[in-house]
Amino acid sequence: MRIIGGQYKGKQIAGDAKLLLRPTTDFAKEGLFNILSGRYDWEGLEALDLFAGTGSISYEFVSRGADSVHAVEMDPHHVAFIRATAGKLNMHNLKIVRDEAFHFLSICKATYNLIFADPPYEMAKISAIPDEVLSRNLLKPEGMLIVEHSKHTDFSQHQRLVFQRNYGNVHFSFFQ
Repeated sequence: MRIIGGQYKGKQIAGDAKLLLRPTTDFAKEGLFNILSGRYDWEGLEALDLFAGTGSISYEFVSRGADSVHAVEMDPHHVAFIRATAGKLNMHNLKIVRDEAFHFLSICKATYNLIFADPPYEMAKISAIPDEVLSRNLLKPEGMLIVEHSKHTDFSQHQRLVFQRNYGNVHFSFFQ
């Protein structure tokens, strides 16, 4: 895995055997961050990465200049990996939270410009993510929720869906 843009562009990040990897592909990340860069100024931006996994999206947010990034992950091996990687790269504005994503949402008091959720594609509650985030008013005005999912998840009828993009097997749904 590598960071594809910003201050840390080109940095390779090697995982270990304990990590369950399905990181967002470089092709999909590039498409996603092209969309976001056209809509947001990274300076002053606050982001939340739910189901952070290896931290790939969190590193991209930090690399591009986000002021504050919260990475929520419940797997202790992944949390340790994100913490170690952030430390090696001196990413002081990346805060790692070890928690289950839906529990974190239920207690979260912060608001964010961007919330990215990359749950396991087969997770039963994936369709509940937009309502969980949007009903709790966790987005700042003009903020956006992005859910990464497979073709088997359909958000097309959700009232707050703004648009969708597909990059191979990776699908992004954008909500406001």
